[in-house]
This record gives sequence, structure tokens and C-alpha cells, in this order.
Amino acid sequence: MTNLHCKSISVIGVYLLRVITNRKYGPPEVLKLEEWEIPIPKDDQIRVRIIKTAVNSGDWRLRKPDPKIVRLFFGIFKPRSVILGISFSGIVDQVGKNVSSYQVGDRVLGSPGMKLGTYAEYICVSEKAIITKLPEKMSFAEGACISFGGLTALDFIKRCQIKTNDSIVVYGASSSVGTATIQLAKHFGAHVTAVCSKGNFDLVKSIGANEAYDYEFFLSQTNPKQYDVVFECVGKTEIESNLAFLKKGGNLVLVGATFRQMWDALWISIFKRIKIHVGPIKETIENLNFLITLANLGKYKVVIDRSYALDAMVEAHRYVEAGHKKGNVVIDVTQE
Repeated sequence: MTNLHCKSISVIGVYLLRVITNRKYGPPEVLKLEEWEIPIPKDDQIRVRIIKTAVNSGDWRLRKPDPKIVRLFFGIFKPRSVILGISFSGIVDQVGKNVSSYQVGDRVLGSPGMKLGTYAEYICVSEKAIITKLPEKMSFAEGACISFGGLTALDFIKRCQIKTNDSIVVYGASSSVGTATIQLAKHFGAHVTAVCSKGNFDLVKSIGANEAYDYEFFLSQTNPKQYDVVFECVGKTEIESNLAFLKKGGNLVLVGATFRQMWDALWISIFKRIKIHVGPIKETIENLNFLITLANLGKYKVVIDRSYALDAMVEAHRYVEAGHKKGNVVIDVTQE
């Protein structure tokens, strides 16, 4: 992509902002840099000048799409939501006349949910959306990344009702969701086993994993240990292989389930009475505030791998889709 070296450009009195658009499904190259008019907030909205956003597995799956069932919800032939992005941090720069919770200058973080739209320099969101004020000790990068992996992990962990002394194995433990799951499971008292590449053993142990195994060894066991929760973060295993590690009455979580796996999970849950959890997750402001409280107490760390400029979005998507990132990938919207 060409770097336009522009911020809020004024063209004959019209202020423009940079956005990354996704006008058709496909590889990272379908993402394009465009200039749009800056949006005006409605009476119940705030406008945020975005400082940081992030690229995660949910973004590239919507872009591709993967699974194909995504088309039923986001557009059969082309995406209805032209701007991707589901997390942000930034500064409130305008408020609607009915807004009471925020004022110009507030530092905020959050998620627009499935309305998307954070691959841009500005976004308008309801003051009742999944947003909150950015803590003083939290960076904009951490604020932009805390919601996706953290909210996903927390919703599934609550569904599984993880408690003290439960055992959980986290497959894809160095991912955004994986690093969040390790920390939250430890917070609730679980014994955590991490499965990731050997190069990430130190990382996952530093955030709470009791032990770590590489993928090849873990899957090759002929008499595997069984766990109360099998938490598959990256969508790279089959249901049957996961069930071999699951205790009777345990919970299987499939974060990146394919359409076939969603279908199979439904029937297995009904006829074999095995608890299998798939998305979508339920985002709540209560869960977001819970994560921030843990972070403020030093009990939750937002793991960040690397950062890209907004106009390097294609490269960022390539990297994230390759599946080798450690934690989160940040997009610096203000960087030219």
C-alpha cells in the first residue's frame, strides 16, 4: 500500500480520514487504503480519534471468509461491513448532545462488536457500547488489544465454569486468546497445561502455565492425560482428537471452529451429551471491566508481539493469518 502521509485532510472544506476498506472477500491484498469524510456522531454517540487498533484471527477470518458460513451474516457476495476491525483505543474528540458518560479528551478503549469499523482514524460509537475509559497505567497499545483475546477467553471460561483445581489444556497457547486463557484460568485456580511451539515455552510459563508441550509431542501421545477443559484456540485440530484428552463430563472449547465442526459439535452435544462450546461469544461491559481490574492489579498482562502502521495492513494480515504471532498484533493508526 502507498503511504499517503495524511491525517485529517481538508479538501474544499471537507475533512477526510484514512480508512482501510474490505470491499470483497479474498486474500490480504483485497484490503485498500481510502479517504472518507470524517463521521459526525449522533446524539447518543461519541466520536473517537483512534490511536491504536489490532489485527486478530477474527479479522482475517471475516476477510477471507473462514468459515464460509460467515457470508450468511456479513454478506453473501461481498462484505456488508466495508471496514474491518473489532477493537480500539483512542481519545474522544466529539460527543453527541445526549451523551453524559464521556467528554472531549477522555482516553477510551473498547469494541464496536460486530458493527466493526476500527481500521480507521475515527469511529463513532454509542456511549453504551462495549467501551470504557483507558486506565492511566495502561498504554494505548494494551488498551486496543485487551478486548478481543480477553473477552473471548473470559466468555468461554465462564461457560465452562472453571474453578479451583480444575485442569485445563490450552492448545495454541501463545495466541491472543491463548495467552488470555492461561492467565484467566490461573486466576480462577486451574492447573494450566500449554501447547505451543517450543520457542514460546518461556512466554507461556511466564504468564502462568504450569507446564508446556510442543504440538508434535502432545498429539502423538498414545495414552494421553485427560483434562477437565480442552481449550482449542487456533482451529487446527479435529474434534475427535480433542475428545481423547477430555475427561468424562468435561468441556471442549473450539474457538476457531469450522462450519463442519460447528455442525458436528451440535450433534455430539445432543447424542453423546458432551459439552462442546463454539462461538460467537457474548461481549459485555462487565467482562471488559473485569479484565481491566485484573490488569490494574497486575494479574493480567496484554501480550504484544509487534506493531504495524495503518497503511501496512496487508502485511499485518499476512503475518496474523500465518499463525505464528505471540499474543497480539497492534496497528498504530497515527503512524505515517
